[in-house]
Amino acid sequence: MAPRVSFEFFPPKTLDASFRLWETVRVLAPLRPSFVSVTYGAGGTTRKLTHEAVETIGTHYGLNVAAHLTCVEATRAETMEIAAAYKAAGVREIVALRGDAPQGAGKFIPHPDGFADSCELISALADTGDFDIRVGAYPDPHPDARGPGADVDWLKRKIDAGATSAITQFFFEADTFFRFRDACVKAGIDAPIIPGILPIENWGGVRKFAQHCGAYIPAWLDDAFAAATRDGRDKILGTALCTELCNTLVEGGVGDLHFYTLNRPQLTRDVCHALGVVPETALEKVA
Repeated sequence: MAPRVSFEFFPPKTLDASFRLWETVRVLAPLRPSFVSVTYGAGGTTRKLTHEAVETIGTHYGLNVAAHLTCVEATRAETMEIAAAYKAAGVREIVALRGDAPQGAGKFIPHPDGFADSCELISALADTGDFDIRVGAYPDPHPDARGPGADVDWLKRKIDAGATSAITQFFFEADTFFRFRDACVKAGIDAPIIPGILPIENWGGVRKFAQHCGAYIPAWLDDAFAAATRDGRDKILGTALCTELCNTLVEGGVGDLHFYTLNRPQLTRDVCHALGVVPETALEKVA
């Protein structure tokens, strides 16, 4: 049985990026994702653009949109005003995150009148009763984690605060997810945990991203992409590895997969097709 899929997009900052986003949505919408999410930029820099993208995707493509919401550089009142605006736009799901520090800030520092962490934000959103709340989870240690098991403990706190499901940071080996899932079950976490999948289109860029977010980088991946790049087979390798990872997860009992598309739809689409997720009729509405 084919897995349920969902996709992450990011809001465009330029005209070219806008074309890329809408092409990505057009290509992937017929796969009938269970939801799509739209990110904030670092430090909340794309807050307005995120809201516009959320509204447009929901209105014109009929997709269930989960809007990202962070604690960065905003008061509690400002953050909850954004949530209320999402509700008014028909959004019923939020991905609640602490958020990354603004560029150059070094580390996250709460706004003096803002939420101190993701758990406070989740609790406030849960109190409204307006949203299903998704949160982040980290199979590899988060860069700010204080020790072994800290990421499981934090996820338990998020679920206890009112979150209904979690989406993991990307990882490269299925066992990474399975170990984390087992640890969560042992800790009493029974909410769904959806693995986050990052298809590898450019190994150099993905590797740099992985180093930044603390994802474990297996040495065999460096060797495999070095050889494949020399032979011009890196795109084929990226598709094969992502498909194999997803198949292993599904065989291990995973029913949902969340793809970080980076607004580049082709590889995600090809992997979904290989998993048996086939397109349905076009969803785009006539304006």
